[in-house]
Amino acid sequence: MKIGKVTGTVVCSVKDKRLEGLKLLVVQEYSLLQEATQAFHVAADTVQAGPGDLVLFASGSSARNTDKTSNKAVDCTIIAIVDSIHLNEAVLKLA
Repeated sequence: MKIGKVTGTVVCSVKDKRLEGLKLLVVQEYSLLQEATQAFHVAADTVQAGPGDLVLFASGSSARNTDKTSNKAVDCTIIAIVDSIHLNEAVLKLA
């Protein structure tokens, strides 16, 4: 699982019928210190995330392990909206 921030949407007027009803969002990957990286992903939204939300997302075959994405052609899924991240002080000193 990875942390990211919702930065946009992807609109598709024509798509596979199994993807109908799934909102597709652009997620910018973030470090655990909440610093933006240069990696972006298109993710199927299963938790009603919105622009600016910090989210937890799964990629690869794990992305298909939700009720809404089972047996669908997705390789990135938003699975949670993050409320907070707490790191040990020793970890912060290493950064």
